[in-house]
Amino acid sequence: YPNCCVPEMSLQDAAKIMLEHDCGEIPVINTWQEKRPVGVITDRDICCRSLAVGKDPMKMKVRDCMSSPAITVPLDMSVEECCILMEEEQIRRLPVVDEKGQCCGIVSQADIARMGSESLAGTL
Repeated sequence: YPNCCVPEMSLQDAAKIMLEHDCGEIPVINTWQEKRPVGVITDRDICCRSLAVGKDPMKMKVRDCMSSPAITVPLDMSVEECCILMEEEQIRRLPVVDEKGQCCGIVSQADIARMGSESLAGTL
């Protein structure tokens, strides 16, 4: 399972997760038990929705800056379909959900570029 956070988590804790795991986005799940994606938070979300608008990120929660709702894909979605969705939604990462709707991974443009065909990577 990917590293996730919940809406009530502090922005600082979410940023620490990103730093520790060298990633720029983590899924936001409804609860630790259910693990249903309700959004995502990026390093850019944190910057643009706190510091850039004069708010104190040390006093904010993930829910204050996250992008919602989460655009997710099922485990069995093809690489081609993921590319189309990323292009349509103008996003670079998609949380992957299992048959229970629980977050079980993330697919990124970089993943597709590494494993996909040159034509798919070029499309993105």
